[in-house]
This record gives sequence, structure tokens and C-alpha cells, in this order.
Amino acid sequence: MYRHVFVTGPPGVGKTTLVQKACEALVSSGVGVEGFYTEEVREGGRRVGFDVVTVTGQRGHLSRIRDVPGSSRGRREYTVGQYVVDLPSFENLALPLFRNVGSADGGCRKVFVIDEIGKMELFSQSFIRSVRQTLDSSSCTILGTIPIPKGKPLGLVEEVRSRRDVKLFTVSKENRNAILQEILAALQNCLKHTT
Repeated sequence: MYRHVFVTGPPGVGKTTLVQKACEALVSSGVGVEGFYTEEVREGGRRVGFDVVTVTGQRGHLSRIRDVPGSSRGRREYTVGQYVVDLPSFENLALPLFRNVGSADGGCRKVFVIDEIGKMELFSQSFIRSVRQTLDSSSCTILGTIPIPKGKPLGLVEEVRSRRDVKLFTVSKENRNAILQEILAALQNCLKHTT
């Protein structure tokens, strides 16, 4: 019996858009939604980084293209490709969401959004711990996204992929419009069984 729903697929296929559409549908059917998305930030038509955006609309930096080489001012720098990850900004916004999950109104009939469990987010050990605890807690259903395997496997991503209580949908350009209804049906099924 699965309790969580995850979406995977290649970069830019529309995972975040699908998650946002699913959340809108859940909210309009009376389901509480909490958590965060990752949105790309563009300037002059070019992607300059990613922001973390909570379901309630708070926004913080996740990563930006490095402007000046060596501009880290002596701090440990976390990079993915050309992006420098702003770990303090990510943790300040995302981690408190996990602390609140399951605490409000008994926590049932609630979906917690984690978009995404990806390379940038996985620099945070506290994030990894929080995700594991939330996966194991029975008080909420997670709607999350994970990248498709590429290069070195990411520990937590593979854990999620192989969990028996996770239903995984693979999004492609061909199925991304039709798959929304399947994702919603799977989430409603999870919500029926959360205690």
C-alpha cells in the first residue's frame, strides 16, 4: 500500500508545473497543502538560478550562477554545474516547513510538497534527515519530485525510488497533460488511508 506519490522525469519536462496543478486541485477539493517548490529564475531570457518557493508564497534563493570566480569569501562553496547553492537561504526557508508538518490539526488529510529532492537540496544534511522522518511518519502524504538517474546515484533519491510505500510516476512531454488525473487519483487514495 503506497502512502506517498513522487514524480520523476528529465529536466524541463514540467514536473514542478504538474505538482503545482495537483496542489491547486487538492486545495480546491478541501485538502490542506504545505511544503515547497523549486522555480527557475530568469533574467533577460536566460536562466540565472533557482528559488525555493513555499506553498504560501514565501521565496528564497536556492542557487545562482556564479558571477565572479572565487566570490565565496572563504565559506565552503556548494556547486552544481555553474550554479552556487545558497545553503543557508534554502535551509532557513525549507526546514521550518518540516517542523510544522503533522503538527497542525492532527495532520491528517494533508499533502506535503517536496519539489525537489535533487542534487542542490541534498547538500543539506538536515534536509535529508527531515525528508526521511517525514517519509516514515504516518501523519501526511508526500507529493514530491526526484530527478531521473544520471551519473552517480544520489543516496536519498534511490531510497525514495525503491521504497514500497512510494508510487512513482514518470513524466514525459507526451504524457504530462494526461498524467495529472492519475497523480490526483493516487493522492486521493493515499489520503483515504492516512491516519
